[in-house]
Amino acid sequence: MLKELRPAIVVLLGLTVITGVIYPLGMTAVSGVIFPKQAEGSLIERDGRVVGSTLIGQEFTTDEYFHGRPSATTGPDPKDATKTAPQPYNAINSMGSNLGPTSQALNDRIKEDVAKLKAENPAMPVPIDLVTTSGSGLDPDISPEGALFQVPRVARARKLPEDRVRQLVTENTQRRFIGLLGEPRVNVLALNLALDAAAAK
Repeated sequence: MLKELRPAIVVLLGLTVITGVIYPLGMTAVSGVIFPKQAEGSLIERDGRVVGSTLIGQEFTTDEYFHGRPSATTGPDPKDATKTAPQPYNAINSMGSNLGPTSQALNDRIKEDVAKLKAENPAMPVPIDLVTTSGSGLDPDISPEGALFQVPRVARARKLPEDRVRQLVTENTQRRFIGLLGEPRVNVLALNLALDAAAAK
């Protein structure tokens, strides 16, 4: 019986070492050489300090900054550890809201968000990505329409010409990959950093 089991055990151990140790370490080493920035988390630095990642959104709430998509991520409630509380863009707990189209809570939240955004810019229709969460709750990008919708508020708060702020949106819009894949998008953190730089001039 041991004679029959021995090849199976050897194959199991061999494949475990190959696929569980050698392959992951090899891919990590190769990616670190070929794609060093991506392998380290696509971090964004400013003045020698890490301020975020191009892959994970951040919450911006003041009028001076562009806002990202709503985030449904949660974390432990600081007042009661047995409960959870909203913690936007909590990378430890990536998730969507799991609320469906028949959810009253979801519909109420979206109506409230749409009303708030319409009051902010009544001249344009509200882009869908500004009122809906992503599946991960961590989406760092918004659509160009979502960014352009916010231009009047940001320009007013920054005391900058709308054309200058609109130009920053255009400069920070990433096009489709090879002109075919994905959708045009704007990384909110990169846009806000460019906005800070423009305002400092």
